[in-house]
Amino acid sequence: MKLQPDKSSVQTISGYGPGWVGVQGEKITGSVIIGSRGQRIAWPCERFEDLDASHFEQLAQLQTELVIFGSGGRLRFPQPAWQRPLIERRIGLETMDTAAACRTYNILAGEGRDVAVALLQEPIE
Repeated sequence: MKLQPDKSSVQTISGYGPGWVGVQGEKITGSVIIGSRGQRIAWPCERFEDLDASHFEQLAQLQTELVIFGSGGRLRFPQPAWQRPLIERRIGLETMDTAAACRTYNILAGEGRDVAVALLQEPIE
């Protein structure tokens, strides 16, 4: 699906599909963290089963007001213990499938919110 965002001064997601996401005209095929302050960080996990507490600690280090977790092609929730670093820093976490996470990130970033999205891009089999 290709998105046509309004003109914005923040980093936006321009499109997405199975195994990829487009950011500012670049096609990214690996898991990635994208932030409304311009962050674009490779997120070292290929499958939901690879996730652990260290991945969510990395998200807490961003110091945003909200993190959106795109769990891949279907909705899957992280273990409650993994969320502890975010809770301790009073950072909200919303979980949704990756497509919904992309759309939600664009809306919130466009509103000027300090938000990041962590997108799990699993290999296409």
